Amino acid sequence: MQSLKAIDSWPSAHAAAAVVAKDGSLLGSHGDLTRMFALASVTKLLSSYAFLVAVEEGAFELDTPAGPEGSTVKHLLSHTSGYDFAEKTVRFAPGTRRLYSNVGFDVLAETLEAATGMSFAEYLSEAVLQPLGMASTSVEGSAAADGVSTADDLVKFATELQTPTLLAPETHFQATHVVYPGLAGILPGYGRQKDNTWGLGMEIRSEKSPHWTGSLNSPETFGHFGQAGTFLWVDPLLGTACVTLTDKPFGPWAVEAWAPFNDQIVAELRAR
Repeated sequence: MQSLKAIDSWPSAHAAAAVVAKDGSLLGSHGDLTRMFALASVTKLLSSYAFLVAVEEGAFELDTPAGPEGSTVKHLLSHTSGYDFAEKTVRFAPGTRRLYSNVGFDVLAETLEAATGMSFAEYLSEAVLQPLGMASTSVEGSAAADGVSTADDLVKFATELQTPTLLAPETHFQATHVVYPGLAGILPGYGRQKDNTWGLGMEIRSEKSPHWTGSLNSPETFGHFGQAGTFLWVDPLLGTACVTLTDKPFGPWAVEAWAPFNDQIVAELRAR
């Protein structure tokens, strides 16, 4: 795909991008798909999947209390627990605001470890990474932001996100559709959103503006971006996912480059 070559002009020493169809077929790629990159918050997609597998296995339930008083696993997954971004300080009552929280995911990992007797890294590996053949991926540290992976591995995960094999259809639907709608909040890097839509660990595009996906991406598009200069989106109406990894930290360059890049990808796909 010609549109993917735009990553060569970005201010990163290394970059890789790939587009994958719902059936797992690779529609295009550019760069070294086997190079290891830090994922930053794209890690949350992997971690969320592990937490949802744990729900299905009965380790805990979405309504299991976790985090601040009145908060549940569901609140933590959807950034509505009221926790601060990086500290276990409660800023709002659970369910009243969308406050993006890294510490919420760390508390989820602690909750999983207490319920299973396994380390989070071990559970993630056995529940998600090994079944999908993601041998180059790991999360050693924070479940919110310490993942490392390759574009090749994330293509496998993007295929799973489109055609789930590890989660029941009902769980996958809930994860990829808005929970607690109508909550305002800040989308990191893109400012205040009147309706800061989120699923269970998955950010939902909806009508957010500005946004890191393209204006041509459907409102149903879900995924995540990371401060390491990384993103993964799935557009269910397009039947396609895109993985893009760089080693240039997120900043104004990404705000300027990503949305037009994603629009070019969607336009190229529609023209086929």
